[in-house]
Amino acid sequence: MRWTLKPKPEATKIAYLKDVLKVDDVVATLLLQRGIETYDAAKTFFRPSFDDLHNPFLMKDMDKAVARIEKAIEEGENILVYGDYDVDGTTSVALMSSYLKTRTDSVATYIPDRYEEGYGVSYQGIDFAHDNDFTLIIALDCGIKAIEKVAYAKEKGIDFIICDHHRPGDNIPDAVAVLDPKRADCEYPFKELCGCGVGFKLITALASNQGQKVEDLVEYLDLVATAIGADIVPIVDENRALAYFGLQVINTNPRPGMKAIIAEVKKDELTITDVVFIIAPRINAAGRMKHGNHAVTLLTETDFNLAAQYAVDIDVFNTDRRETDQRITEEALLKIEEAKEQDRFTTVVYDEHWHKGVIGIVASRLTETYYRPTLVFTKSGENLAASARSVKGFDVYNALEACSEYIEQFGGHKYAAGLTLLPENYEDFKAKFESVVKASIDPKLLTQELKVDLKINLSQVDNKLMRIIRQFAPFGPGNMTPVFMTQDVKDTGWGKCVGEDDKHVRFTATQNPNDKIVCIGFGLGDKIDIIKNRSPFDIAYTVDENHWNGRTSLQLKLKDIKE
Repeated sequence: MRWTLKPKPEATKIAYLKDVLKVDDVVATLLLQRGIETYDAAKTFFRPSFDDLHNPFLMKDMDKAVARIEKAIEEGENILVYGDYDVDGTTSVALMSSYLKTRTDSVATYIPDRYEEGYGVSYQGIDFAHDNDFTLIIALDCGIKAIEKVAYAKEKGIDFIICDHHRPGDNIPDAVAVLDPKRADCEYPFKELCGCGVGFKLITALASNQGQKVEDLVEYLDLVATAIGADIVPIVDENRALAYFGLQVINTNPRPGMKAIIAEVKKDELTITDVVFIIAPRINAAGRMKHGNHAVTLLTETDFNLAAQYAVDIDVFNTDRRETDQRITEEALLKIEEAKEQDRFTTVVYDEHWHKGVIGIVASRLTETYYRPTLVFTKSGENLAASARSVKGFDVYNALEACSEYIEQFGGHKYAAGLTLLPENYEDFKAKFESVVKASIDPKLLTQELKVDLKINLSQVDNKLMRIIRQFAPFGPGNMTPVFMTQDVKDTGWGKCVGEDDKHVRFTATQNPNDKIVCIGFGLGDKIDIIKNRSPFDIAYTVDENHWNGRTSLQLKLKDIKE
């Protein structure tokens, strides 16, 4: 891991913020590194407001989408709310269908089967709509590339409204409305909404026609915050406000489905990290292991007792998912070793028996071992399907585009994508992908980077700093938890490995007799020799709290240790 210390902001800017905010150098520096240079910007950052949200009608086609939905409600048309099977998709469908059911009874939901239909809008879904007299489909978290599917629906007398956030292709589907802030011709001020965020902007616009304000839609924000965390979109601008208020809903008055999921969590207050690692995997597990409908059913249920039963089923799916992705990860690592591909620029592995629902997770796991662009393939009908994951700073979407001659279909983001190809093209694609990445990637990107905000001494770590850092939340891309480094620390002599197979390390760090603080390094058990040799070493860490037996104390959660 290479440590990169962020540049220190200009001294005059630090001095200004210190003065107007009455904070110290550390806090002023952290704010400036996040682009916060004025009192007003700091106020917006620390105290998010609904006033921070943009007018939904600034999004291209919003007026068309609202007009078409209002017409459908007024004339009693059947509306099908269609979404992807992952967290962003299922929360989007739960949000849109829940809202529309407050306006009309003629609403149903549709999640495509991951294995029979694959990602996005399907012909099977359109046929379902036609067979059941739906004349309007609202597609969420998918559809931006469904040009042929939307045309097919039009032939059958079905209109489409698309709410997506993925990068469009060269052409836009001929739908009634296409809401996507990433459209080149869309001047919406914030481009990084998740799919559920786009859906929320649509119900905000619809509600405004009924004389309602965004404050009247707070009950939907637990879904939006969950999607923001799960989809790893930047938690800045609108996303910060939506996540901030969504977390308040999760912690005070979540919908019954959310309440059922978190019922067993022994925490007084959930953070966005808890959403990512506790709530999101369970919602995702339904679509991965069984069917995304289970997630929508859970998230739209209004009776807590029923929701609790559904949550038990979801938990079983999640346990199965964990066991499956662990087994496949081990098999994939073995394939890499057997093929002697440890030193390539990419990881591309395939097995026809691997579970399609977990190949994205496996791809992420493999990047933890071999830090490089990774694709994991499995059999999907007559084709091969893959999930792609990238490393920080490298655009895997562009790399796939350069290999499009061998690909049947692909879509996604800079760091994550999905694709299908014909079995006979697998080896040619694998060779081309390796060639493209080798020619275009900066070699330093193949070593994981740890960005350090600031170098400080242990004496600067105290409860006041912890209180202020807590106010920087919610954390995520664009506003990561501050990482500090401290040089020349020593172990007080009681450092040891802990946990299963001694994977972790725990010790008390000191710089002088008065500065001592407990450190925990998960996955850093192999660094024990650095600690034990009695020589000074450097640590990179986040400031954390340890809760034990009713007592709370500061601790450092280590990111890395270096001699």
